Amino acid sequence: MKLPPLVPGRLIKRYKRFLADIEFSDGSMITAHCANPGSMMGLAMPGSRVWLSVSDNPKRKLSHSWELVEVGGVLVGVSTARPNALVEEAILVGAIAELSGYATLRREVKYGKNSRVDILLEDPERPTAYVEVKNVNLMREPGLAEFPDAVTARGAKHLVELGDMVAAGHRAVMVYLVQYPGAERFALARDIDPAYGEAFDIARSRGVEAVAIVCEITQDEIRAARPIPVLG
Repeated sequence: MKLPPLVPGRLIKRYKRFLADIEFSDGSMITAHCANPGSMMGLAMPGSRVWLSVSDNPKRKLSHSWELVEVGGVLVGVSTARPNALVEEAILVGAIAELSGYATLRREVKYGKNSRVDILLEDPERPTAYVEVKNVNLMREPGLAEFPDAVTARGAKHLVELGDMVAAGHRAVMVYLVQYPGAERFALARDIDPAYGEAFDIARSRGVEAVAIVCEITQDEIRAARPIPVLG
């Protein structure tokens, strides 16, 4: 995925989850939209170098969106608005072997109890695949990507509904998209949200599949690059 031209700055602070104050090199400051509902543990240190996209939509209250942050010399993607499109792109080019070969792909299709599945894959020769995508950018131990970084009742609900799809004769796949280059393996942050860990275990026992994909990131592009092991 090619990124729009990004503007560099320094993070002053992130607050109210969706807001971040940014200072530019000329000393001017703006408030940017932060499309990330999680805790962003380890990613929101004041003074961090960040990169923002800029919208020319006059209806937007905040023209700038926080896209990347530099952590230990590595660019990390922070926007949860990107993963679904990144996974769609990866599926279409055959970069996720488990999800390749389907005839059609649709986004945001209604299913379950008042939910929408992120991606629905259909083919007359195989079971329909319900695919949920989760953004991952927590790394507390070098090389180990973790999810979630905050309690997520909504995420646990999705696992239950995916299990229901398997029970109905379909495939269901959780894709954990790791926007933290350098990750070599993926695990659940069970200490942060034990209930999500329990829901994950139940979903896996019901036949829900789990895939983790790590991204390569530059200031110009984010690409879902390669699978990494899911440790559970």
